[in-house]
Amino acid sequence: MELSDLTGVGKTRLAALHAAGIDSLRDLLYAVPMKYRDLGDVTPVCDVRAGERQTVRVDRLGEPKVFRRGKLSRVTCLFRDASGEVQGVWFNQPWMTDALPRRQTFLLHGKAERSGKRVRLTNPSLEDSLRIVPVYKPIDGLPQKTHEHLVRQALETVEIACAENLPAWVLKRYELPPAPEAMRALHAPQRMADVATSQRRFAFEQMLYYQIAVADLKGARRAGRAMPIPDGAQDAFWRAMPFAPTAAQRRTLGEVVADMRMTAAMARMVQGDVGCGKTAIAFGAMALAVQAGYQAALMAPTEILARQHYQSAQKMLEPMGISCGLFLGGMAARERRAALAAIQSGAWQAVIGTHALIGEGVAYRQLGLCVTDEQHRFGVAQRTRLLQKGGDVPPDLLVMSATPIPRTLALAVFGDLDVSVVDELPPGRTPVKTRIVPEVKRKEMYLFLRGQIEQGRQAYVVCPLVEEDEADEQRKAVESHFEALCRGPLKGIPVGLTHGRQPSADKATVLQAFSEGKLRVLVATTVIEVGMNVPAATVMVVENAERYGLAQLHQLRGRVGRGGGESWCFLVAKENERLRALTQTNDGFLIAQKDLELRGPGELLGTRQHGVALLPGGVELGNLALLTAASECAVMLAGEPEHTDTFAQLKRRALELAQRALRDVSVS
Repeated sequence: MELSDLTGVGKTRLAALHAAGIDSLRDLLYAVPMKYRDLGDVTPVCDVRAGERQTVRVDRLGEPKVFRRGKLSRVTCLFRDASGEVQGVWFNQPWMTDALPRRQTFLLHGKAERSGKRVRLTNPSLEDSLRIVPVYKPIDGLPQKTHEHLVRQALETVEIACAENLPAWVLKRYELPPAPEAMRALHAPQRMADVATSQRRFAFEQMLYYQIAVADLKGARRAGRAMPIPDGAQDAFWRAMPFAPTAAQRRTLGEVVADMRMTAAMARMVQGDVGCGKTAIAFGAMALAVQAGYQAALMAPTEILARQHYQSAQKMLEPMGISCGLFLGGMAARERRAALAAIQSGAWQAVIGTHALIGEGVAYRQLGLCVTDEQHRFGVAQRTRLLQKGGDVPPDLLVMSATPIPRTLALAVFGDLDVSVVDELPPGRTPVKTRIVPEVKRKEMYLFLRGQIEQGRQAYVVCPLVEEDEADEQRKAVESHFEALCRGPLKGIPVGLTHGRQPSADKATVLQAFSEGKLRVLVATTVIEVGMNVPAATVMVVENAERYGLAQLHQLRGRVGRGGGESWCFLVAKENERLRALTQTNDGFLIAQKDLELRGPGELLGTRQHGVALLPGGVELGNLALLTAASECAVMLAGEPEHTDTFAQLKRRALELAQRALRDVSVS
């Protein structure tokens, strides 16, 4: 059976599935649900509790009404059961005016609110039965219910499509269910406990393949080029800098230089807290590589960060006689041709850019050092793709992580890399004061922010979304919040807006205006999480702060407090244990450890970006104990003669998945 054989799949839907990277029944099944809705039991309307998601069985009273304001809409309809009335409200779902009149009795599931005696369900779903509903990542042209229907058909082939790869003794030793059984539980769960068990099983398999793949990478680390870096070159670099390095910066660059002098290609990760000076270490390595006669490339995950690094390189490297260039994906054709020629000829000695650096047609003259910044956003495939640009002799690799990671986790996940830790901050940085702001204090917070602006300072306001979210209208969409601030508490103040969907030129204009102080407030999504360095910015407001992990909030907080004066970070949310942890310390390593305890390494590292999700679908990682178990299993398989055949099969599978990821990178 193939995708085209499924009932409900015509040419249009088949194209939609292919566009989402789903080319087979196996792909469809491994695109596992991103979350679940447990409908639970039916609750009488009179017993509905505000703030909770609940299910009611009700009859419709009258016809639905629709209210419109520009592109926005709101549909309301009244329902009742024997105990009382409830209002259903659907934001930006105008089609509900057609769907609701088709039936009289409904099973509604949604978040409940109370206003006086009236009960309201916000964006409730229309269900057919009480069950655990899988929620899939949205695919254009494929409604959720249709997606679920296709998966149910594909599950009939699960024994073949998801055949077991792990030996029986591994399943038994680590208490893992067989792959077909686990896949059924992920898509059609009877209990949420079954979901957790199945997620653990596939997370273990992912980690096992990853451990095997990175061990192979490390074992196959080829002979590189021993760079002729003279004694004293490192000290000369620091003397050329406009600041005195910390002892940690000196020590770390020393470790990097020692690697670069060796014949084996360097593969080292440098991690440290926000503001510890990792960029200067990277520039030091780039400068020494160029002075030894090689090109150096620095790849950043976002255009904002790439531009920031380029501007810093112009100030730090060009005065040393090193020519720098910026290469981005959205360059005009003429500009791109000139950039490619400068890279190929070696006219650009230090090349800085985004993932465009690993694109087709990019050729280097003599690439000796590759630097990737924000390591948790790049996986093994991206790193490998950049290294391949060095030709037959692999260049040295230096990866930078601004997300502090507990060392045991770093070694488990980044097993192919040596690890250096920059555990010291430059003197003079004033800790940022962090406060949790409940909704009732919002007005006072913005009055304080306005006062800071009137004193000549600047501020960021971060929102989680670009447009209003159909699932929860309370989440502040960046565009509507920008308009509300301009009309309300920040009226008369120059306010800018930026987000990931903005054209590159517009984004660059806004960021430049904010950096120059022409804009006093920047309303943004998390595109400003890294790479923004505006010393006059002293206030960070994070809307819906409960939506972010601690590590990400710590990154956002790091955008302020760079000018030496008092700075503030306001987390707009209901207080909870996670957010309290952020108010109690500015130590990124302590925060990372807390995030690890509360949310697991999947949140700390990202589920797809760090290269762990070798399997399609990117099943969320479990916990550190699971990572350790997978690492132990990989060592056992590789080291004991009776497992030779099994290990060979798993290694082939691991490398096949790694190559698939590499192909995905090459065409993205």
